[in-house]
Amino acid sequence: MSDNDSGKWLEAMKSEMDSMSSNQVLTLVDRPKSVRPVECKWIYKRKIGANGEVTTFKARLVAKGYTQRPGVDFEETFLPVAMAKSIRIMLAIAIYMDQPEGFTVVGKEQKICHFQRSIYGLKQASRSWNIRFDEVIRGYDFIKNNFHPCVYKNVSGSFVVFLALYVDDILLIGNDIKILGDTKAWLSTQFSMKDLDEASYILGIKIFRDRSQRILGMTQTPIGSIQYVAQCTRSNIAYALSVTNRYQACAGEAHRTVVKTILKYLRMTKDVFLVYGGGELILEGFSDVSFQSDDDDAKSQSRFVFKLNGGVVAWKSSKQDTTANFTMKAEYIAASEAAMEAVWMKNYI
Repeated sequence: MSDNDSGKWLEAMKSEMDSMSSNQVLTLVDRPKSVRPVECKWIYKRKIGANGEVTTFKARLVAKGYTQRPGVDFEETFLPVAMAKSIRIMLAIAIYMDQPEGFTVVGKEQKICHFQRSIYGLKQASRSWNIRFDEVIRGYDFIKNNFHPCVYKNVSGSFVVFLALYVDDILLIGNDIKILGDTKAWLSTQFSMKDLDEASYILGIKIFRDRSQRILGMTQTPIGSIQYVAQCTRSNIAYALSVTNRYQACAGEAHRTVVKTILKYLRMTKDVFLVYGGGELILEGFSDVSFQSDDDDAKSQSRFVFKLNGGVVAWKSSKQDTTANFTMKAEYIAASEAAMEAVWMKNYI
């Protein structure tokens, strides 16, 4: 391995293999007749912290899922969506894989790996993990949110804990430190996990706290796509994003100039972030419309924004699908879109 950090990468690879061994993911077996093993490879990633520093060297052993054959190597691959009922499926299809590069067992070079559990890269891996996590977390009296299947809630008297799952990253939010600690301790007994303490950086978003004023803030460094920034923390560029998205297939110099202007604005206002107070839980919603604002097709632009605890939590700016021939119709369409969002938020909360 030709890399300045080759030692750290090798250590990460060994850690990955140790984890698979402790979890009994793979066993070496003779290759059955007519079996075509799935190939595998190593994926390397440096995890970056809130200040741009490298916090972890991660090596993942992944199966080349694109070599799997539908109906032979896998059946169902979809993840559960907004459903409140428990899904219990036993994936009984045997899958085989070549031994990973750099970790071939001496004297057993002709043997192949037989999967006891799913790993990254398999078509059914994400589904298997979601089913497994859902079954375990329900055993600790967590209830899945009917309107967002990756959010769970545990209520015990006046104490409440929220759990958000993003692939294999977990965010815990609660109103009691001891209860949160107990929850993390229990999770550690169920899964091999690393406790990163108080959340300060998640999905590219920095989290700031001012406990003296009971304020929680979120911001994001304007690196990456404008769309990701707009969806996560910057509602004030939603309209600009909506307009520029229309010309992606035929962008000219003028459109590129607009994109550069948005990036410059984000850079100049990088210290602007969302703020949430600790007051009464009040949800407020606002909607508006720009009547026939598009000169090309005379369609109107709908906008809505929702605030919770004084901070913006949801927003959207998009061109309406139909052409409204008078202002009131455009207003009704915008209000209808906002009302649907309000119903979802009410049920979610």
